[in-house]
Amino acid sequence: MKIAVLGTGGVGKAFAKRLTELGHQVCLGTRDVNATLEKTGASSVSEFMSNNPLVKLNTFAGAASFGELIINASKGEHTPEVITAAGIDNLSGKIIIDISNPLDFSNGMPPSLIPKWSNTNSLGEEIQKMIPGAKVVKTLNTMWNGLMLNPTQLAGGDHINYICGNDAGAKEQVINLLKEFGWKAENVLDLGDITAARATEATLPIWLRIYGAKKSGAFNFKIIG
Repeated sequence: MKIAVLGTGGVGKAFAKRLTELGHQVCLGTRDVNATLEKTGASSVSEFMSNNPLVKLNTFAGAASFGELIINASKGEHTPEVITAAGIDNLSGKIIIDISNPLDFSNGMPPSLIPKWSNTNSLGEEIQKMIPGAKVVKTLNTMWNGLMLNPTQLAGGDHINYICGNDAGAKEQVINLLKEFGWKAENVLDLGDITAARATEATLPIWLRIYGAKKSGAFNFKIIG
């Protein structure tokens, strides 16, 4: 499958690498290709591209046009700008897997949730409003990216991942991709329509506090009962 990953940070690069390992064609999307490639260093996109020659790099619009399925791995605070740059026409009719969170780092760590996308709204809902013709599915946003892509490294994969979205068929297709990552179907909990993103995004404040206490992201939650 052709998959576009919007965002070239650590999470976006991790998804691109794993997806190519699974045999998918992947294009990373960025705001400015030349500016992105000019940055150097061990964790730079240019170094990543050298080590992962099967991954393509294009603008947000170019990547979105390429992808049959879209993964939003952009920073939550910038997600609406990324969606606009990707182009409504390039995204309409496609499944968009949203793994972002509306975090406000303006006052340092730990971040808070951006008020306009929390409590009675969510970033997942905002994306769906921006692209009514797309099928937005929220998942994998409540954990460290290492577990998103390799859940079996913790408790044999016996921990929870939430999913929500308005289109049942789209959620089934996303669950099939989650299974490729190693998620067991019984550990993917469907919370209903996209408004459930309000709850999963609100998991981040407690997740970040636990991360701060443990000094590690290698943990997750499990539903008992």
